[in-house]
Amino acid sequence: MPTNCFNRMVLASPTRLALPIATYPGLLLTGASVREAVNNPQVQFEAVAALHARYQTPFVLSAMDLSAEAEAFGCTLHVSDNEIPSVTGRLVTSLEQATKLPVPQPGARRTLVYLETVRRLKKLLSRPLVLGGCIGPFSLAARLVGVSEALELTLAEPDLMTTLAEKSTAFLTAYARAFKEAGADGLIMAEPAAGLLSPRGLSAYSSTYIKRIAAAVADEHFALILHNCAARLLHLPAILETGLTTFHFGAPMDLPAALGKVAPDVVLCGNHDPTAVFCQLAPAEVTAHAADLLSRTAAHRNFVLSSGCDVPFGAPLANLDVFYAAVSRG
Repeated sequence: MPTNCFNRMVLASPTRLALPIATYPGLLLTGASVREAVNNPQVQFEAVAALHARYQTPFVLSAMDLSAEAEAFGCTLHVSDNEIPSVTGRLVTSLEQATKLPVPQPGARRTLVYLETVRRLKKLLSRPLVLGGCIGPFSLAARLVGVSEALELTLAEPDLMTTLAEKSTAFLTAYARAFKEAGADGLIMAEPAAGLLSPRGLSAYSSTYIKRIAAAVADEHFALILHNCAARLLHLPAILETGLTTFHFGAPMDLPAALGKVAPDVVLCGNHDPTAVFCQLAPAEVTAHAADLLSRTAAHRNFVLSSGCDVPFGAPLANLDVFYAAVSRG
């Protein structure tokens, strides 16, 4: 797969770069709620733009919301003012229901919010790389059938899970194309549920489908970045089967070891725990945490320091301040 715009920026940068998955903390700067941000693209844009202005970031991200695609399929959600929406109940409980399940169009329900946010972010005068966000195929299938149930069904009813994975892949391929058409420079695809599978299961129910999505959209101009916050080092070979060259990992991944197992033009990002580090530590401890990981990855230009997953709405801005400051010194 050709080198993408994100990797070129990282590998050419004379300084270390940071990419915390942090949109909701920007609401502390604008005074809006999470409920407003996930329903109104202007509110979301303003939160992202406020963070971009504060930290002069080379990247901007639409919010991570792994319920929007499931909602487009028909799932019901729990929504509150200060928490990201979550799926409630199970939409699909049988192979017959899975077979009959219609595949929505990109822009259905709140997926339109994220496409429109990207369009607005592309108008920023500073011209940062704009990264959209979406869920991955297995994680979407798991939300349709229930996450804990999905893990069992990959073994007990593989036809059901394959049917849902196929429909998830069809929608996500079209959705990724829509992000590209909206002007996004790339897409962070979050596949956390796949990290709960065995390496063999991850290969069969995640990497196989992501490889197909990548073939449809990823190129030298458009970066498909695979995020898996539950994956461990033993999952890495199966994840690399996607053929992608940009990955974002959570706290369970041994990043220094992983960097030793990938080619120097493959970029890895991660992996400070979003709650334990950004919410619960004091600023001096965040500084030390960042400095330690930067030190342990100092030999690798293909590393980007990040949160291991989405930084919560309530994370103190002081912790983001010292995180970015540590990277600028690193």
